[in-house]
This record gives sequence, C-alpha cells and structure tokens, in this order.
Amino acid sequence: MSILKKILQQKEKEVWRRKKKVPYRHLEKRPAFDRTPVSLAERLLAPASSGIIAEFKRSSPSKGVIHEDARVGEIVRGYEIAGVAGISVLTDTPFFGGSNRDLEEARDHTSLPLLRKDFIIDEYQIVEARSLGADVILLIAAVLEKEQIKTFTRLAGELQMEVLFEIHELLELIKMPEAPVLVGVNNRDLKTFEVSLARAVEAASIIPGDRVKVAESGLEDPESIHFLREHGYRGFLIGETFMKEKDPGEACREFIEKIPQA
Repeated sequence: MSILKKILQQKEKEVWRRKKKVPYRHLEKRPAFDRTPVSLAERLLAPASSGIIAEFKRSSPSKGVIHEDARVGEIVRGYEIAGVAGISVLTDTPFFGGSNRDLEEARDHTSLPLLRKDFIIDEYQIVEARSLGADVILLIAAVLEKEQIKTFTRLAGELQMEVLFEIHELLELIKMPEAPVLVGVNNRDLKTFEVSLARAVEAASIIPGDRVKVAESGLEDPESIHFLREHGYRGFLIGETFMKEKDPGEACREFIEKIPQA
C-alpha cells in the first residue's frame, strides 16, 4: 500500500472521530471563526513581495523528523520578520507530526495569511480550518474527485477563505474549478518522491493566466525562485529547506535576501 493511501485511510478515521467529539456548532463558536481572513493571493501579487510561503513542518514520511522540539510561535515570528508573504502550517499528526494546535498557535503569533496544509477529504475539515484561524486551505487534486473539489471550493468561498488547488500531474488540471485563484504545482512525484522543477515549467503555460501560480517542493536555493519567476510563478512554498536549520526564521531571511532580482 502506498504512503498516500495509508494517509487517506488514517485521515478518514481521524475526521470521523473529530466530528463526533467536536460538532459543527462548537467550531462556529470559536473566536477565530469570526475573524476576517487575509488574502494570500493579494500578498503574493503585491509589489516587492518575496513570494515566499514558508512552512512550519516537524517531519515527513520521506524525510522522518526534520526539526525536533520546533516552537511554533518562535518560528512563525521569525518567518514574518524575514519577509515572507504567507505561512503554511502542517496539521496532520500521524505522518507529519503537526496538529491543529500548531495552526492555532501560529494564528496567535502572526497576522500574515495562514495556509492549513493537510489532506482535506471532508467538508468538516474546511469549517474546522476556519475555526482554527486559517485563511487558505489546500485541495489536492490527486486525492479528490472533480465534484468534491467544486463543492469544497464553494464552501471555502462562503467562509471567505481562499483555496490552493494543488496538482502533481498536468492531467489533474481538468479537475480545477472556476473559483481558485491559487494553483499550486508540486514538483514531487507522488509515486517515486523524485523532485524536478521541470514539472512547474511544463505546467506554467497551461495554467490560465488569471490564476496565481505557486511552485511547491524542490525549491532549495534562491536561484530556483528567480528561474520560476521567469515562468510566471508568484508564490513559492518552502518547508524543509528552512525547517532543517537550527533557526528557520534566520535561514528564511538569508534565503530571501539572496533571491536574484530581475
């Protein structure tokens, strides 16, 4: 069984338990549910934006533990000082070592747009994301049907959140609904876990021009950001490159300062 299938099986059980424990009406009573979300798309398109979406990530199935004893507040503040456009927070526990509490704590320490990075398979998770303080949710084309994506996107819009629609293969673009402003191209092959920026380059000319293109995975050096900007990308989601360092915020600052300017 593939890692992805294991994750999805575990996620179904996890969501079922949470729905029983914390019903919708309780989510809607949380303080963060009433805050006005911030647009990640606008931050990425702003003049002089770094375009960096820095990720808080404790571990991964392919790399194992990346940063032990990572402190959310400290790292999030460091990212903001570094000049990122937004922050991604992993909330999956079994495979990535994250939690909903990580997202809540991140919200307490920054006013920047927050992306809830998880495997969303149920409408409950979208309402939950809103209650945790997320501004953006991730919808992965590889794990959802086209109608699910359409329904989930509509719900996110009703809750004033943006959607980052993520593809791993060009054929998955047929699942893209009308609404998403943000389209992410993950450079990692889900089967082999190999990474190649050629995926982002190939997709660049096919993604509609009115969408904000976001590159994900394999962005290990500032030159790769400059290279992908020339192909129309405005967002760059980076996690391990920063999180593997002792001070992720400082690593992020140095990275941004070295990005070649046009």
